[in-house]
Formats: sequence, structure tokens, C-alpha cells
Amino acid sequence: QAQLVESGGGLVQPGGSLRLACAASGRFISIRMMGWYRQGPGKERELVATITQKGTPNYADSAKGRFTISRDNAKNMLYLQMNSLKPEDTAVYYCNADFHTDTWDQEVWGQGTLVTVSS
Repeated sequence: QAQLVESGGGLVQPGGSLRLACAASGRFISIRMMGWYRQGPGKERELVATITQKGTPNYADSAKGRFTISRDNAKNMLYLQMNSLKPEDTAVYYCNADFHTDTWDQEVWGQGTLVTVSS
């Protein structure tokens, strides 16, 4: 019943920035771990960053120093600020969240948003 809707993807030049957003909706008590994943051309889906319910982030090595993950629990939103983008960052970026209900935890994926880094 819970779902994630992403926005913010697009075309950007190398060295540029983008901010991705993910809106969570549905019937749930809270959202536990959230994260961003990506799948580039010819690659497997990989972790970009995760963030705990209290806001503690963890980053893949490729994202450290350039990307910032954040969340707004009051608005049920997840964000990924991407700076100093490189062509190798080109990928479909997926939002992921662990929704907590009174009966079970439900892991949900967003639809994905395409980020293209090219001049």
C-alpha cells in the first residue's frame, strides 16, 4: 500500500549538480531505513547511500564527498543532493524505504529517475 514517487532526474553537464527527491505515501506508522540506489549502463544496481530514521547517513565510496543524503520525516521525504557530477554517475536512481506498520515491515522501491551526466 505504501509507495515512493521520485523526481529531480534529468540531464546535467559534468561538474554540475542535481537534487533528487522521493515522496513516500500510504498507510504506515513510520519509515525506518531509507536509501538511494542506482543502476548504470551495463552495471548491476548498487547502493549509493542510506540514512537511518534518526538521520545518520552512510555512503558508498563513489558518493563520499560529493553526494548528501537527507530526509524530512515530518514530510515523508527523502533527498539526494548530488554535486560534482561525473559521466560515470549516469544511471537510473531508485529510492528505497523500509515502511513500518503495526503488523510487518514492507520494503518498497520507487519507479526510478534517470540522471544523465553529459556535455
